[in-house]
Amino acid sequence: MNSKLHAVCDSEGRPRSLFLTAGQVSDYTGAAALFSSLPPAKALLADRGYDADWLRDALADRKIETCIPSKSNRKTQIPHDRLLYKKRHKIENMFGKLKDWRRIHTRYDRCAHTFMSAIAIAAIVIFWI
Repeated sequence: MNSKLHAVCDSEGRPRSLFLTAGQVSDYTGAAALFSSLPPAKALLADRGYDADWLRDALADRKIETCIPSKSNRKTQIPHDRLLYKKRHKIENMFGKLKDWRRIHTRYDRCAHTFMSAIAIAAIVIFWI
């Protein structure tokens, strides 16, 4: 049993929205689920798993700059701002801080809703209290 945690974070790396999917599910599912919760922003930083034309177009409609590296199998590579992309380490640090909690790191909970509740509690304690 594995899972993926998708997150929308602010500029300081604090989670604003979280979404849990099964491990074998595409990142596009998480992007689609969290798209409506995106706050007004200048740019969106994401890893190459979120490289999709529909996401880039939807972000352009909302006038949000995309900083997503192209997948290796994309026929025409789309350039991205490498300096801006380096700020994504704040998001990776957020995931690392969540995994400092043993319950989350080892996923003791069998039910997804219980696991998501533990993640939400950890995120509140770590980043918002």
